[in-house]
Amino acid sequence: MASTKIGFIGLGLIGGSVAKAIRKYYPDCNIIAFDKNRETLALAVQDGIIQTACSSIDKNFRECSYIFLCAPVAYNTAYLSQLKDIMGPDCILTDVGSVKTSIHEEITALGMEENFIGGHPMAGSEKSGFANSKAHLIENAYYILTPTEKVSKERTASYRDFIASLKAIPVVLDYKVHDCITGTISHLPHIIASTLVNYVRDHDTKDELMKALAAGGFKDITRIASSSPVMWQQICLKNRANISQILGGYIASLEKAKASVDSGNEAELYSLFETSRDYRDSMPNSSAGPIKKQFAVYCDIIDEAGGIATIATILASNNINIKNIGIVHNREFEEGVLRIEFYDEASSAKAVQLLQKYHYVVYET
Repeated sequence: MASTKIGFIGLGLIGGSVAKAIRKYYPDCNIIAFDKNRETLALAVQDGIIQTACSSIDKNFRECSYIFLCAPVAYNTAYLSQLKDIMGPDCILTDVGSVKTSIHEEITALGMEENFIGGHPMAGSEKSGFANSKAHLIENAYYILTPTEKVSKERTASYRDFIASLKAIPVVLDYKVHDCITGTISHLPHIIASTLVNYVRDHDTKDELMKALAAGGFKDITRIASSSPVMWQQICLKNRANISQILGGYIASLEKAKASVDSGNEAELYSLFETSRDYRDSMPNSSAGPIKKQFAVYCDIIDEAGGIATIATILASNNINIKNIGIVHNREFEEGVLRIEFYDEASSAKAVQLLQKYHYVVYET
């Protein structure tokens, strides 16, 4: 990789984190970047992440082996048009967006299918910008790859191996399947959480007793409603066909539940809660029983031998019982690599103090 040239269009949280991961594992490669924010480019040069700061998308990108498109979706079409006449025939072009259909359609329209492999690192943070990026953000996180039909299997395999070498977990999917899956397990829950919060807001008492008493399970299942309104507005617009269909199906399931309640159908009501409980409990790292208050913290940790054991030892030696501990693979809307769950709030608070004392970066839910 010493002679490999890699380009970035946009150096925000995700672009910056991918660039830092590449610099960490391939210190001798040549990384160049374009970003509208000159301060971001200056910081990236100062930190030694990139060698060349580009003021435009120009011939500097011509000899790149990989180009990561990490700019806001609104700019993608214009950037793709510029890259088409600059990219070399062997270059792999990719992106980091959470909706794939729109960019795949743009790639097809521009005749760039032989070079494009869509990408979606399922990691993120409520914070944004290069200043908050970190090399281990994508570590142990699922990284979805959506190659076009015209990209060779050899190119896809090579790129998959490259992503794996950055310590992410590559998963190859058809882009339409990706948007259907994320629409169901990510986009729909965000809409549900947001509408549920707004429903409580709109039906609260004059003295806001609902707001005052909302805690435990309610706050847990609506936590994701605190995400960026702009980001979710754009996701809904870009994946609206899938989301509309999924919402239709979900509304039908709500109507079925309402009918069961209206008719007092004991069997259907029991089945509703039994099947949902059993399926949820079969998911990795899920806790048993109904949704309730969870006392969990998230902690940044480097993937190295004994890393988790060290944290477990620190907590155990201070008589703190751990309920559950594990790597968070889908961190698109959660901070921290390691999730540690406790039995009570006191243990959680004590754990935060201890881990911070040992210089771990800790995020409380």
